[in-house]
Amino acid sequence: MSITRTRSSNKSSNKQRALEVLVRLKRFYPDATCSLDYSTTVQLLVATILSAQCTDERVNKVTPELFARFPDAPSMANADLSEITELVRTTGFFRNKSKNIQGACRMIVQDFGGQVPNRMDDLLKLPGVARKTANVVLAHGYGINAGVTVDTHVKRLSNRLGFTKFDDPIHIERDLMKLLPQPDWENWSIRLIYHGRAVCKARNPGCDRCEFADLCPSNGQV
Repeated sequence: MSITRTRSSNKSSNKQRALEVLVRLKRFYPDATCSLDYSTTVQLLVATILSAQCTDERVNKVTPELFARFPDAPSMANADLSEITELVRTTGFFRNKSKNIQGACRMIVQDFGGQVPNRMDDLLKLPGVARKTANVVLAHGYGINAGVTVDTHVKRLSNRLGFTKFDDPIHIERDLMKLLPQPDWENWSIRLIYHGRAVCKARNPGCDRCEFADLCPSNGQV
C-alpha cells in the first residue's frame, strides 16, 4: 500500500513540477518558435530531415539554394540526385539525407497528391521520417500536437529534470506526454530546446542562471 502511494505521489509531484517548468519556459521564451527557415510544409519536412545530427543554423545556410533550385515536392522528386547531394553536403550524412529527401518527395507526389500528409501514420511511411520529424511537421506545418518532439536537448534536459529515466526518444516521449497537456506538447519541446542551447548545455549547464534550478533534481534542490 505504501509503495503504491509513494509511486502515485511521485507521479503527481513530477506532473506539478513539469507544469511549473512549462509556465516558466513560456515566460522566459515567449517568442520561441521553430528555428528552421521554410515557406511551405514540404520545405519544412526537407529542412527537418536535414537537421538530423546537424545544427539548424547550418541547415538554414544550405536550404536557400536548395529551395531556390527545387522549391516543391515534384521538382525535388524529379531532380538529379547528385545535385541534391551536392547542395546538402555540409549537413552531414548527406548521401542518406539526399536519398531520403528525394524518396519522401516521390512518395508525396505518387501517394499523397503532392501534399505532405497530415497524419502521423502516413508521415512515418516516408523515407527518413521518424517521430521527431513527424512531430515537427505536424506541429509547425499543420498546428497538430500529435506528440512531443524529442531531440538531443529535450532528451538531456528531461533526464536532468527527472521527468524520464530513459535514453531512447520513444520512451522519453511517452513519459512527457503523460506529464504535459496535449496543447503544450510542442510548446514544451521548442522552449526546452531554446533553454538547452542558451543555459542547460551538455558540458557546462548554467545552473546558477537557470530560471527553474529550484525545480531540478540535478541541481540538488528538489
